[in-house]
Amino acid sequence: MKAKGRLNAMTVDVEDYFQVSAFENVFTQKEWDKAPLRVDHNTNRLLDLFAEHDVKATFFTLAWVAQKCPSLIKRIVSEGHELASHGLAHRRVTTMSPEEFRKDVSESKQILEDIGGVAINGYRAPSFSINSDNEWAFEIVKEAGFLYSSSTYPIEHDLYGVPDWPRFKYQRIEGLWELPIPTIRKSGKNVGIGGGGFFRLYPYWYSKKRIDTFFASESAPYNFYFHPWEIDQQHPQVKGAQFKSKFRHFVNLKKMESKIVRLLEDYNWTTMSSAYDIKTV
Repeated sequence: MKAKGRLNAMTVDVEDYFQVSAFENVFTQKEWDKAPLRVDHNTNRLLDLFAEHDVKATFFTLAWVAQKCPSLIKRIVSEGHELASHGLAHRRVTTMSPEEFRKDVSESKQILEDIGGVAINGYRAPSFSINSDNEWAFEIVKEAGFLYSSSTYPIEHDLYGVPDWPRFKYQRIEGLWELPIPTIRKSGKNVGIGGGGFFRLYPYWYSKKRIDTFFASESAPYNFYFHPWEIDQQHPQVKGAQFKSKFRHFVNLKKMESKIVRLLEDYNWTTMSSAYDIKTV
């Protein structure tokens, strides 16, 4: 039975398997057009699952994907989901100057709005790459016309995270709402429970236990993120990547779709803007 009285945010970071940060040294952007495009099929499969379970979600989408798959973007919008930005081409904010980042977020927003025909209010930085060294990014996101960001993960991690940043929705001094990826407290530390590789690695009952711990201790909404390639057990192997990166990427892909279905059945889901009461335009 679904948890009563709480709406949570289901989010999808719409990118293909060859665009993840862990493989950026294997697949340069110049080589993307040579790789088999699988994001269209996989995201359409997710849209089918969401329709079957009457779930609305937020799709943080790369503008590169939108340009390659305009019909997919139109379906996301037409079926009542929230279209949001994941940047132009999955370039981490930590690798850009303020000028480069301004161009990235502004162009991504314009491309998505032109193709989707709706206002784009939300932004999520690739690989949660806004941290204490580049907080200037929040001002640029606000200037570009976004209402909220979901770009921070307040945990200790080898690739991202600022453990002492806020754990719940807050309004930054720039006027932008930030919606962090959820955590629980354990032994005095924040533990990430928002999705990603650990959700694939752990058995479903354990992930559900951690989500329920969040519900028992916090009144804030919960948000979950994953990627279309995570339900694609047939996608090509990646030659030349480090073992650690390949393990993280490929672990339990064959089990992911069934786990997502259980999440859809066990909890109530909606978009980020609805779950966090963001007044959209």
